[in-house]
Amino acid sequence: MASRLKKQRLSMNMTQAQLAERANVSLSVLRKFEQSGKISLESFVKLTFVLGLSERMLKAFQPQEQKPSSLEEIINEQPGRSRKRASNPRKK
Repeated sequence: MASRLKKQRLSMNMTQAQLAERANVSLSVLRKFEQSGKISLESFVKLTFVLGLSERMLKAFQPQEQKPSSLEEIINEQPGRSRKRASNPRKK
């Protein structure tokens, strides 16, 4: 994450000091983040907002759609349908 944000900062031709000021985080917090990857959630959100990455970061935290692992799961997930088996004809 830190390298992604740093890459975005550099592509926007922004210094660490400029980003820190615009995001309202201390320069030391930004430097530490870019070196170690450690940062508070609040500061991280501020940085992503200024860099225009907030929408992309939110998508990363959305639950992923789980895909069924078998055909039986697909059949069972169909609304209003239950699995039926043919019965043997009854002998009289």
